[in-house]
Amino acid sequence: MGRNSASPDRDSNGGDGDDIDTAAAGQGGAEADLTTTAAPPLTGSCCFPFRGRSLFYFCAFFAVFVFALASMVLQSSIASVFRSGSEEGRSVGEGLKFGSSLKFVPWRLDREFGLDRLRSQPRLGVRPPRLALIVGNMKKDPVSLMLSTVVKNLQKLGYVLKIYAIEDGKARSMWEKIGGQISILGPGRYGHIDWLIFEGIIVDSIEAKDAISSLMQEPFCSVPLVWIIQEDTLANRLPEYEDMGWEHLISYWRNVFSRADVIIFADFSLPMLYSVLDTGNFFVIPGSPIDVWAAESYSRTHSKIQLRMGNGFSKNDMLVLVIGSSFFYNDLTWDYAVAMHDLGPLLMKYARGKNSREAFKFLFLVETPLMDTVMLYRDVGCVLLSLGFTKTMLIYGRETEIATHLGVHHGSVRHYGMNGDVNGLLLMADIVLYGSSQDVQGFPPLLTRAMSFGIPIVAPDYPVVVDGVHGMIYPKHNPEALMRALSLLISKGRLSRFAHAVASSGRLLAKNMQASDCIAGYAKLLENVLTFPSDALLPGQISHLKQGTWEWNLFRTEMEQRASDMGIWDQQGSSYVRNSSIVYALEEELTNPIDLTNTSQSETEILAQDSPSDLDWDILMEIENTEEVENLEMEESQERMERDSGVWDEIYHNTRKAEKLKAEGNERDEGELERTGQALCIYEIYNGAGAWPFLHHSSLYRGLSLSTRGRRLKSDDVDAVGRRLPLLNESYYQDILCEIGGMFAIANSVDNIHKRPWIGFQSWRAAGRKVSLSAKAEQVLEETIKEETKELSLKIPSAGMYALPSHVEALPPMPLDGGHWSSLHSWVMPTPSFLEFIMFSRMFTDSLNGLHTNTSKITSCLLGSSKLEKKHCYCRILEILVNVWVYHSARKMVYIDPHSGSLQEQHPVEQRKGFMWAKYFSFTLLKSMDEEHAEAADDDDHPSEMWLWPLLGEVYWQGVYEREREERYRLKMDKKRKTRERLFDRMKHGYRQKSIG
Repeated sequence: MGRNSASPDRDSNGGDGDDIDTAAAGQGGAEADLTTTAAPPLTGSCCFPFRGRSLFYFCAFFAVFVFALASMVLQSSIASVFRSGSEEGRSVGEGLKFGSSLKFVPWRLDREFGLDRLRSQPRLGVRPPRLALIVGNMKKDPVSLMLSTVVKNLQKLGYVLKIYAIEDGKARSMWEKIGGQISILGPGRYGHIDWLIFEGIIVDSIEAKDAISSLMQEPFCSVPLVWIIQEDTLANRLPEYEDMGWEHLISYWRNVFSRADVIIFADFSLPMLYSVLDTGNFFVIPGSPIDVWAAESYSRTHSKIQLRMGNGFSKNDMLVLVIGSSFFYNDLTWDYAVAMHDLGPLLMKYARGKNSREAFKFLFLVETPLMDTVMLYRDVGCVLLSLGFTKTMLIYGRETEIATHLGVHHGSVRHYGMNGDVNGLLLMADIVLYGSSQDVQGFPPLLTRAMSFGIPIVAPDYPVVVDGVHGMIYPKHNPEALMRALSLLISKGRLSRFAHAVASSGRLLAKNMQASDCIAGYAKLLENVLTFPSDALLPGQISHLKQGTWEWNLFRTEMEQRASDMGIWDQQGSSYVRNSSIVYALEEELTNPIDLTNTSQSETEILAQDSPSDLDWDILMEIENTEEVENLEMEESQERMERDSGVWDEIYHNTRKAEKLKAEGNERDEGELERTGQALCIYEIYNGAGAWPFLHHSSLYRGLSLSTRGRRLKSDDVDAVGRRLPLLNESYYQDILCEIGGMFAIANSVDNIHKRPWIGFQSWRAAGRKVSLSAKAEQVLEETIKEETKELSLKIPSAGMYALPSHVEALPPMPLDGGHWSSLHSWVMPTPSFLEFIMFSRMFTDSLNGLHTNTSKITSCLLGSSKLEKKHCYCRILEILVNVWVYHSARKMVYIDPHSGSLQEQHPVEQRKGFMWAKYFSFTLLKSMDEEHAEAADDDDHPSEMWLWPLLGEVYWQGVYEREREERYRLKMDKKRKTRERLFDRMKHGYRQKSIG
């Protein structure tokens, strides 16, 4: 690339001959060459046809064009930041073009007006909404300060919280005062918690990844999950995963992140750093005491005067610290350029004075040494050249040359890197100026920290800062307004009284800045994320919350300690981070034995080459298929060959061996053999692998899976889905029927699977809620069944029945005598009684379904208020249906205590007289109705297109029995006819041996 310059005597600007070349404005835009070849002498009109007035208009037009181009390039500063090779912003900046800007668009709230609509409707809530809080650690740090403040205000709204912790720590006593007893989650405890009892789960750290993994299995996938992430450890590792080619690690974390309904960040930079893992559930709730904690902890161990002396400043120097957007500190070329453009008059005024050598110093905070590459000059050259900088200054960025050109003293303009002591720079500064040209979201963290140090700030317009009270506000790109703002803070080379007043007010504001907004933000988010069932009370109005401060009184002792004892501040000092051991532990687990720090690109390529490809798997499959065909052909050829039968002993041995193999194939498994001779089998209903830890393994129990994929391995569990009840293959009916769908599957051809006189059922949730039978209670139950000869129903307790208004008279009456009722489908009864109950349940379920169907369309669920209740529309009422049937069919009800095994009769039959609707629950009536339904189904005379009854079990009536008898008689006669024909043919033609082959 050539570089020619015009000679001094041809300098049309009348300059001193400085070599200042402008960047060429061609098609490349920002990619244009840094220099241009000087234009040749104007010797003819063919080269430059403009003269006189035409030349004036051309120059004006060219100036406007250059100004517009420069403005567009300035607006695209974010794109230039990412184009320069930022590691953290690489994935975020892809696709950005000139003139575009970068803005985080959060997850959209579903309910714009919160719970206002639900509050306006009548509601019969009987309990407060429940939340589970999983704390990453028990340290007293600023993250715990924020979380404890939010939790205490959620309790004021009516939430009840159960707190779990990954590990124990100093903050345990504090959390116990807030939420009661703390449960420490060990590695084996995640799967022994019934998360379905909570309306939602809040996780505050990435360390709780294992707990989230347990929530990724059914039946816990539907529980709303809110994940708070304030660590950047994983965000810093993601670019390295991409460089190393560890896509499986990125996919793993993306899958974990996708489980959360909402992932909350405290500032707008973190979601951009985690953008590789974004699945559309990122959300930002600004507000955190981290920067205030950092400032106060640092102030207790550092002195402003000592910091100045250590950095070569005197106590009389006026230090103005210029900072920019924290997200773009890795490359602040544009921010610095625009700041220099705005500060040019300021530098001329305050840094050229006679006593300026000992007064005004301007410090710029950047990531790397400023203006040290040709790329930098290409980006900001247009702006700084307008101030009179030479190209040598721009390329080499020497402070002395810049200071000399501006006419200021050496040392008046300095720059510092973000990898240094940022807290020290903020503390020793007199004024902090926010000079970024970026339109950032949220309030800059470094400004909050500066205000916490008691430093007056000068910044663009932010809603949380009142101009002239908490700081000085000025419009962007307005040097005159900036001059006026600084003039109010400076008086006679020192900070004015007004500046000290502003700094004091700013420090008070920063102490609890955005605390009320943070609390309200979490409360509003929970209203939009959680589903409140009909039996749960709604939380209080957010407007009733009056607290606008953090809970500093809970952390006063920790605030007096050194900051290094409270946590780890990142290298730049701009944010607080916790040690995230789970990130590195997962790396070792998923990449072992690869060394994460020393693995080279060549080693990664070798590993990729060693792993089998799709072509390798296809070749292996083809080889296996070929071998299988050859073995089959060899067996067929051997069967056609004549072989000696051998001696009698060998024939007998082979026959016995074949019989033994056949018997082993039909042999029942160990669980079935253990149940031989038992009078009772209790089927535990479950749906998904998350319920496995709650299931029993004794011979008294047998699993009943509502999901083929979620069935336990190496078990004799019954699969309710599939051939037993094809209706459950449809997810809609599986969701609305829940556990009773498994009962319908057992009752369908019950003799094929259950041949015992007594049958019982129990939901897996009984063990999750600590109400399943103990070993002692199981023994009492089995002994009672052996002695009992009458109809008996044994139940596990529930809180109550319908929970409907008293004026509802269309339902069978149920007494409120304080006795126990069955819940969680936990009961046992004789098998014939069970079949009668299923007969009643099928007709009830079909009638219930008819209320929610209109011809061929499904209407809205009338039995639920939340989305989850509407999804499982019939589940709750079918769960308590057994109580209605047992009560009104005049059967004896006995309650067995799940812990002690004590027996107690409930609702004696003698006391039910006058209340029972026995005629509607008699076996004769149910049997006749069942036969009528079966006859209609057999004749295809369906009352509606979506008739559910025939799909819930067997269709059987007298006509079916007669038809089956006729079919058996026909087959018998056909067999006799074929036998006679075969004998007649043999007598007529003789015996003919069938040919081989």
